Amino acid sequence: MTHLNKIYELSRHFKLIFIVIGATIVIASTLFSNRLTNSLALEEQKKIEIWAEATRQFILADQYTDIEFVLSIIEGNTTIPVLIVDEHDQLIHSRNIKEPKTNVEAFYKKKIAKLKHKRPPIEVKLDDTSQYIYYDDSHLLKQLYYFPYIQFGVIIVFLLIVFVAFSSTKKEEQNRVWVGLSKETAHQLGTPISSLLAWVDLLKARHEEDKLIGEMDKDVNRLRIIAERFSKIGSAPDLQIVSLNETLDNAIQYISNRSSQKVAISCHFANENPLFVKLNVPLFEWVIENLCKNAIDAMDGSGKIDINIVQKDQEVHIDVKDGGKGIERNKFKTVFNPGFTTKKRGWGLGLSLAKRIIEEYHGGKIYVKQSELNVGTTFRITLKL
Repeated sequence: MTHLNKIYELSRHFKLIFIVIGATIVIASTLFSNRLTNSLALEEQKKIEIWAEATRQFILADQYTDIEFVLSIIEGNTTIPVLIVDEHDQLIHSRNIKEPKTNVEAFYKKKIAKLKHKRPPIEVKLDDTSQYIYYDDSHLLKQLYYFPYIQFGVIIVFLLIVFVAFSSTKKEEQNRVWVGLSKETAHQLGTPISSLLAWVDLLKARHEEDKLIGEMDKDVNRLRIIAERFSKIGSAPDLQIVSLNETLDNAIQYISNRSSQKVAISCHFANENPLFVKLNVPLFEWVIENLCKNAIDAMDGSGKIDINIVQKDQEVHIDVKDGGKGIERNKFKTVFNPGFTTKKRGWGLGLSLAKRIIEEYHGGKIYVKQSELNVGTTFRITLKL
């Protein structure tokens, strides 16, 4: 695991810890709010029971009843909605309930049915009959019921904002690192490449018939193209409509000429008609070369690579299939993380840059279509026609 990959893992663990802390706060706050709500609900129940007894005493009042005290209890309920009904559920009295201007009778029938379903009534026994008191939760208690959910939503939104901000900051920082690294690499390669081009021109002038100098010229020019690719990272892509068939053939021809004879690379088009797509040719060729080089490494320098091109609607799928070591399913996305590599050498930036080139510059997609350990891997690139 490279240093960059370790940083990425630490960042992922930090996110997980942050989420756990946030979830703990939500759970603790919800439990406390529920406890407070249950305590208030019990207090309201006791208050209504006292209110019911005061109502009974008021109805059965005689010369010995302290009417003022009883009325003070009855009038003291200013928050809890109350309905008093007879044995036939006919409304006798209501308190702290806002009546509608129309359909009052239907409103109370619906209200009584709702409260009856919510909790059993408090019976007020009179001399020869009984009345029943139904009550609803006060406005404050209802707010406390919903408060944990509102709080949970607010914390979730806060966590999402922090997560997005953290991810964006991290991504921007990575972008600056990759762009700076790429441009510095291109700058450092510029001078020796210019010198090599001059030396090749000199060798051509002195040894015109030597074919090896021509091959050397191709490699130096290729090195120049590679430096040009690095210099384009971070800049607005220059996309042109080109033949996908020709572009793939050129990339495969180049990598085939510089690979072992034990490696066979084949390109298969489902349709003989040429496909035209918007591409930055140097950058796209670099992606294909990178996938092929990774495939060759996965096959230990011996095997077959099949590149299948299939058109579907207004998209084209490019599948790069090898017969290498394969990738574990839980690493299908991880392989594109900056710094991830299973090689002893390398920085683990190849697939990360390939993903950036395909998705950010060309508006396409690149992902592991399928893979099986010790059988092989298929990477898929999807582009719009």
